[in-house]
Amino acid sequence: MTTMPSTETDLRRIPGQSATPDPVPDGTRGGETASLLQRIAIGVFIVVPFAALVAAVPLAWGRGIGWHDVVIATVMYFLTCHGITVGYHRLFTHSSFRPKRPLRLALAVAGSLAVEGPIVRWVADHRKHHKFSDREGDPHSPWRYGETVPALLRGLWWAHMGWLFDEEQTPQQQYAPDLVKDRAIHWISRQFFLFTLVSVLLPPLVGGLWSWSWQGAVTAFFWGSLVRIALLHHVTWSINSICHAVGSRPFRSRDRSGNVWWLAILSCGESWHNLHHADPTSARHGVLRGQLDSSARLIRWFEQLGWATDVRWPSADRLEMKRRRPGTEPGGKAEVTAAAS
Repeated sequence: MTTMPSTETDLRRIPGQSATPDPVPDGTRGGETASLLQRIAIGVFIVVPFAALVAAVPLAWGRGIGWHDVVIATVMYFLTCHGITVGYHRLFTHSSFRPKRPLRLALAVAGSLAVEGPIVRWVADHRKHHKFSDREGDPHSPWRYGETVPALLRGLWWAHMGWLFDEEQTPQQQYAPDLVKDRAIHWISRQFFLFTLVSVLLPPLVGGLWSWSWQGAVTAFFWGSLVRIALLHHVTWSINSICHAVGSRPFRSRDRSGNVWWLAILSCGESWHNLHHADPTSARHGVLRGQLDSSARLIRWFEQLGWATDVRWPSADRLEMKRRRPGTEPGGKAEVTAAAS
């Protein structure tokens, strides 16, 4: 088992990221908390769309959704979600482990099926986000426009999806030169439209063959393609918006990244965002007791099968070094479990 180096500076440098942290201006440090009005505004932003989605399933049950649709949508959701979290994020962006070549390519394809953009573009944007997190230069900080309630609501919209329409593009050669040079990964990135078609058409194909009916194909297309892609998109975007506006912060980071427990399962462990920003190359994000992290579990299985090596599991000493000292954040000291168990 490989543990992280005990020094503050990560020894495995990611292209496009500074070897030493940039100075953080006042007003953007992770120990701050949102005001009551800010929390109310964030709550409305979160609850209303999610409640509408939850209400859609019981309303449609028996008329437009069945068990076949649920199974297809669930399998496709977690396949593509882990393609993003394990593949695009922990492997290609942060080099949290070293996979065998077939696994590396499979994770690139699985991430592409999530329809969140070509892999090189996604990685470049995310590396830039870490370099400037919650400061000028961050592609999607919810604090972009200020800290008043109107500014925060505008910022939440920007961080959630508005930034996707920005004309300014992250230079891929600067932030992801390693992926540009990898011919196979670069080819997968350039075939994004092809993988989008596969992602959209596979559920109705399976649904039609499973039920042997056109109706089964249509309902599988709606739930397994359209709803599944939309839900995964909004969960991923919520890491950019919600997890940088609210949540607990037991570890020291240079930004406002927080842990949002109720997103943990749907985000495959990504919403334990505070530790991730405190120690970006960690293969596990949910390191405290009770923090479910299915992406870390999947990486553990890859390691046990011999498909992945040099996994950067967080050691207890390193976690203690990253911990926010008692009194610097409400809630006191959280309990750490053996992260590599």
